[in-house]
Amino acid sequence: MKDSPARVLGVCLGSVVLLSLISFPSLAAESIKDALKDGKANADLRYRAELVDQDGVSEDAQASTLRLRLGYKTDTFRGLFAHAEFEGLKVIGAEQYNSTANGLTQFPVVVDPEDEEINQAYIGYTGLEDTTLKLGRQRIKLDNDRFVGNVGWRQLEQTYDAFSLQHDFNKKIAVFYAHLNNANRVFGEHHPVPASANTNLSGDLLNASFKTTAGKLTAYAYLLELEDDPAASHQNVGLRFSGSHAFENGFKLLYTAELADQSDYKDGASTIDAGYHLVEAGAVFERVTVKLGYEVLEGDGVYAFQTPLATLHAFNGWTDKFLSTPPTGLEDTYLSVSSVVAGIRLMAVLHDFSPDAGGADYGSELGLVATKTFKKSYTVGAKYASFDADSFTTDTEKLWITLGLKL
Repeated sequence: MKDSPARVLGVCLGSVVLLSLISFPSLAAESIKDALKDGKANADLRYRAELVDQDGVSEDAQASTLRLRLGYKTDTFRGLFAHAEFEGLKVIGAEQYNSTANGLTQFPVVVDPEDEEINQAYIGYTGLEDTTLKLGRQRIKLDNDRFVGNVGWRQLEQTYDAFSLQHDFNKKIAVFYAHLNNANRVFGEHHPVPASANTNLSGDLLNASFKTTAGKLTAYAYLLELEDDPAASHQNVGLRFSGSHAFENGFKLLYTAELADQSDYKDGASTIDAGYHLVEAGAVFERVTVKLGYEVLEGDGVYAFQTPLATLHAFNGWTDKFLSTPPTGLEDTYLSVSSVVAGIRLMAVLHDFSPDAGGADYGSELGLVATKTFKKSYTVGAKYASFDADSFTTDTEKLWITLGLKL
């Protein structure tokens, strides 16, 4: 039976009552009643229209969906707090897209299936200095979401059933650790294919960062044992450095470099052996930001570097052609220009895609986006992407119109 939001919240708060009987130092709220009363509610309402024209698919997709997310986070009592959040997605009008769950394969895929689920439900503890512990279903975002993210672009969010620990040392050094039991995917809790609804895993994430005057250096190790696909189990070990330098004339230099190695883990196949590297340089001058980047996910024709828990839409083009890296790998050379004009955030991105191991170019993509936020709560956005295929998949155009409200 599916748990209701009230039941999950009740379980969380009941756990707070039991744990609070342990002798912890008094923090924040004076009583459990005060912790419940002085908590904070959150609401996130987002409407999206997504239109897709894809060569090789008989019909164009027209997805019109409304997502509601409601949550409540208690105040702390003796260092303990609880957070529960529900989300639901409804189709507005005719269902003219392939959600991967509705069987409408004559349309292009738009991964926004109707569903209702518990998005987050966890107990937290902040009674240790500069430390936060969480146990339960939670949002996890590490660095730029390249390896572990929440896939916030899609209507249903990716969250994790996990234990996590965040500790900050003197505002310069931070350490994050999490043990994952499950990834709740964007396809929805009740997807007819269980492997699409959940990624069952035993994973350990370790991320440590050090802030310097030149930027932030991060070292990480992500060990993923994929229980439903043991041969795909892998580990990632890497370094990332990202920073900026401002000059007196208002000019700012931006720079990022990252290296990672992926190899087999537990019962992973011996063919899992690939590297990742990223170099990005940019500049900011008079509200205009320009970035030039080169990202490589290595592949040898048999296996290519994969990041299954990433917020993949944010990388390698918005038409989502590279959610899984082709066996010959991927080289992505990209140029982005962004600015703010009359309060409207504008960005244009051009990608050129090619394989890491031989072959002709995959293709190129142009992306355009404009968003504006009113009174910190209301957001209006339009986004367009066009993939021009060469030797990989097919020509595709996508258009999104988004209206959002956050409280």
